[in-house]
Amino acid sequence: MNEVAVARPRVLTVIVSYNFEPWIERCLSSIRDSDYPSDLVVIDNASTDRTVSIIAERYRWIRLVRSRKNLGFGQANNIGMRMALEEDYDYVFLVNQDAWIEANTVGTLVGLAEKYPDYGVLSPVHLDGKGEHLDGSFAKYVGGASAVLSKKSDIVEAAFVNAAFWFIPVSALKKVGGFSPLFFHYGEDVDYIHRMRFYGYRVGYTPLTSGCHDRQNRPITRETQMKLDRVYYLSVVSDLNSGMAKCLWGGGISSFETGRARFIAGKIQRILFLYRHKCPAFVSIPFYCRNQAILQTGKTCVFGKCSFKN
Repeated sequence: MNEVAVARPRVLTVIVSYNFEPWIERCLSSIRDSDYPSDLVVIDNASTDRTVSIIAERYRWIRLVRSRKNLGFGQANNIGMRMALEEDYDYVFLVNQDAWIEANTVGTLVGLAEKYPDYGVLSPVHLDGKGEHLDGSFAKYVGGASAVLSKKSDIVEAAFVNAAFWFIPVSALKKVGGFSPLFFHYGEDVDYIHRMRFYGYRVGYTPLTSGCHDRQNRPITRETQMKLDRVYYLSVVSDLNSGMAKCLWGGGISSFETGRARFIAGKIQRILFLYRHKCPAFVSIPFYCRNQAILQTGKTCVFGKCSFKN
């Protein structure tokens, strides 16, 4: 009796690049040398170094999308995520340009995603650029190295995992949509996790594989820290799962306890008002667009076009 071959799940790896040159070889080679094959697209955000020419000359097997301007992390990733939807991929794997993975990472994530379909975001363990210690931010999210080492299960639920390595089922994309246009750089991953949880998906990492994220020696300027603060408050007020969204829905900001927070919240409310026509059906902020029908019908504004439904 002839056996019917079962097609393996298709994976599209998406990398957003901006002056990618220092990490090109390690990053792209790790995807190429993966035990589980995936197609790869690089969305270049108008790099000013040799990123585009190097990829065009040395990595002709990679699809390269050249943006004439810097779209930001989220909107550039949306291009690749839309490709995954339109071309019937099963999973999309978002990888930072300054990161690389183990050979078993993609295959491990595919197996776990098939086993645990209630997870909307899966990730390997995040190590630093030397591969010797946990990435600092990842360690804070998951409770430190001892917490990771003590886990014996194949998957561990986490409150948050930053978007250096995100493995997402395309079925979840159809419900949750793309990254919000309100976040240019920083905060888009926090907002996205909020929306994943709103739709009932879980978020987690697996101790069975790891990836390296080379960012430990970058100083944070005062200007950058102020930007992070603003983005933090914006991500708080756009969280559908917290009381803050309900607070803004009613027009008040009484739950903010500090004068600084009230000031920033007022700025955010004005930003939301100015953006009210940019994406009126964007599911991330229904309290801002005043359209509860979005949630009732399941219609989401995916990547700026309100055309995908549950």
